[in-house]
Amino acid sequence: MKGEAMSEDNEPRQLTPAHLTDGADGDVEMNADPNWSPRPSAPPVPDDLHAVFDVPVKVQAILGRARMDIGELLRLKPGMVVELDRRVGEPVDIFVNNRLIARGEVVLIDSALGITLTEIVRQER
Repeated sequence: MKGEAMSEDNEPRQLTPAHLTDGADGDVEMNADPNWSPRPSAPPVPDDLHAVFDVPVKVQAILGRARMDIGELLRLKPGMVVELDRRVGEPVDIFVNNRLIARGEVVLIDSALGITLTEIVRQER
Protein backbone atom coordinates (compact mmCIF):
# COMPACT_ATOMS: atom_id res chain seq x y z
CA MET A 1 0.00 0.00 0.00
CA LYS A 2 2.86 2.32 -0.82
CA GLY A 3 1.92 5.84 -1.70
CA GLU A 4 -1.77 5.42 -0.80
CA ALA A 5 -3.23 7.87 1.69
CA MET A 6 -5.55 6.60 4.40
CA SER A 7 -9.14 7.46 3.56
CA GLU A 8 -11.02 9.56 6.09
CA ASP A 9 -14.45 8.34 4.97
CA ASN A 10 -16.20 5.61 6.92
CA GLU A 11 -17.88 4.08 3.87
CA PRO A 12 -18.16 0.26 3.97
CA ARG A 13 -16.06 -1.41 1.32
CA GLN A 14 -16.11 -4.84 -0.27
CA LEU A 15 -12.82 -6.61 0.38
CA THR A 16 -11.51 -9.64 -1.47
CA PRO A 17 -9.36 -12.35 0.10
CA ALA A 18 -5.71 -12.27 -0.88
CA HIS A 19 -2.87 -14.81 -0.82
CA LEU A 20 0.67 -13.93 0.14
CA THR A 21 3.43 -15.21 -2.15
CA ASP A 22 7.17 -14.66 -2.30
CA GLY A 23 8.22 -12.54 -5.23
CA ALA A 24 11.36 -13.18 -7.28
CA ASP A 25 13.25 -10.46 -5.39
CA GLY A 26 12.26 -11.85 -1.96
CA ASP A 27 9.50 -9.29 -1.34
CA VAL A 28 6.10 -10.54 -0.25
CA GLU A 29 3.38 -9.95 -2.83
CA MET A 30 -0.40 -10.10 -2.41
CA ASN A 31 -2.44 -11.78 -5.15
CA ALA A 32 -6.24 -11.52 -5.08
CA ASP A 33 -8.06 -14.82 -5.51
CA PRO A 34 -9.62 -14.67 -9.03
CA ASN A 35 -12.20 -17.35 -8.13
CA TRP A 36 -13.61 -15.46 -5.13
CA SER A 37 -17.11 -14.04 -5.49
CA PRO A 38 -18.74 -11.61 -3.02
CA ARG A 39 -22.09 -13.44 -3.33
CA PRO A 40 -23.07 -17.07 -3.55
CA SER A 41 -23.52 -18.25 -7.12
CA ALA A 42 -27.20 -19.16 -6.59
CA PRO A 43 -29.78 -18.55 -3.88
CA PRO A 44 -30.66 -21.55 -1.73
CA VAL A 45 -33.34 -23.77 -3.18
CA PRO A 46 -36.04 -25.45 -1.07
CA ASP A 47 -33.99 -28.68 -0.91
CA ASP A 48 -31.33 -26.74 1.01
CA LEU A 49 -33.93 -25.60 3.55
CA HIS A 50 -35.31 -28.99 4.64
CA ALA A 51 -33.40 -28.74 7.92
CA VAL A 52 -35.52 -25.76 9.03
CA PHE A 53 -38.95 -26.91 7.81
CA ASP A 54 -39.83 -28.34 11.25
CA VAL A 55 -38.67 -25.32 13.27
CA PRO A 56 -41.72 -23.86 15.04
CA VAL A 57 -42.50 -20.14 14.71
CA LYS A 58 -45.07 -17.97 16.47
CA VAL A 59 -47.64 -16.49 14.04
CA GLN A 60 -49.96 -13.73 15.25
CA ALA A 61 -52.76 -11.83 13.53
CA ILE A 62 -53.22 -8.50 15.31
CA LEU A 63 -56.76 -7.14 14.93
CA GLY A 64 -55.92 -3.95 16.81
CA ARG A 65 -54.55 -2.55 20.03
CA ALA A 66 -55.93 -0.62 22.99
CA ARG A 67 -54.31 1.28 25.86
CA MET A 68 -55.90 1.54 29.27
CA ASP A 69 -55.00 2.22 32.86
CA ILE A 70 -54.66 -0.67 35.29
CA GLY A 71 -57.82 0.55 37.01
CA GLU A 72 -59.80 0.24 33.77
CA LEU A 73 -58.29 -3.20 33.16
CA LEU A 74 -59.35 -4.40 36.61
CA ARG A 75 -62.94 -3.17 36.02
CA LEU A 76 -63.38 -5.26 32.85
CA LYS A 77 -66.20 -7.83 33.06
CA PRO A 78 -67.63 -10.38 30.63
CA GLY A 79 -69.73 -8.65 27.97
CA MET A 80 -67.81 -5.35 28.12
CA VAL A 81 -66.38 -4.03 24.85
CA VAL A 82 -62.74 -2.94 24.49
CA GLU A 83 -62.38 -0.40 21.68
CA LEU A 84 -59.42 -1.10 19.40
CA ASP A 85 -57.39 1.34 17.30
CA ARG A 86 -58.63 -0.17 13.99
CA ARG A 87 -61.86 0.17 12.06
CA VAL A 88 -63.96 -2.62 10.56
CA GLY A 89 -62.52 -3.59 7.17
CA GLU A 90 -58.98 -2.33 7.85
CA PRO A 91 -56.26 -4.91 7.20
CA VAL A 92 -54.87 -6.83 10.15
CA ASP A 93 -51.12 -7.18 10.76
CA ILE A 94 -49.51 -10.62 10.50
CA PHE A 95 -46.42 -11.13 12.65
CA VAL A 96 -44.01 -14.09 12.60
CA ASN A 97 -41.76 -14.24 15.66
CA ASN A 98 -42.67 -10.61 16.47
CA ARG A 99 -41.70 -9.34 13.00
CA LEU A 100 -44.34 -7.80 10.72
CA ILE A 101 -44.39 -9.87 7.52
CA ALA A 102 -47.80 -9.25 5.95
CA ARG A 103 -51.24 -7.64 6.14
CA GLY A 104 -54.54 -9.27 5.37
CA GLU A 105 -58.32 -9.41 5.68
CA VAL A 106 -60.22 -11.44 8.25
CA VAL A 107 -62.36 -14.17 6.67
CA LEU A 108 -64.75 -16.77 8.06
CA ILE A 109 -64.03 -20.38 7.05
CA ASP A 110 -66.86 -22.64 8.23
CA SER A 111 -66.99 -21.56 11.87
CA ALA A 112 -63.30 -20.56 12.18
CA LEU A 113 -61.56 -17.26 11.52
CA GLY A 114 -58.79 -17.01 8.95
CA ILE A 115 -56.71 -14.35 7.18
CA THR A 116 -56.45 -13.74 3.44
CA LEU A 117 -53.04 -12.18 2.80
CA THR A 118 -53.34 -8.97 0.79
CA GLU A 119 -49.83 -7.52 1.18
CA ILE A 120 -46.38 -8.90 1.90
CA VAL A 121 -44.30 -6.42 3.92
CA ARG A 122 -40.62 -6.08 2.99
CA GLN A 123 -38.48 -4.69 5.81
CA GLU A 124 -35.01 -3.23 5.44
CA ARG A 125 -32.41 -4.82 7.68
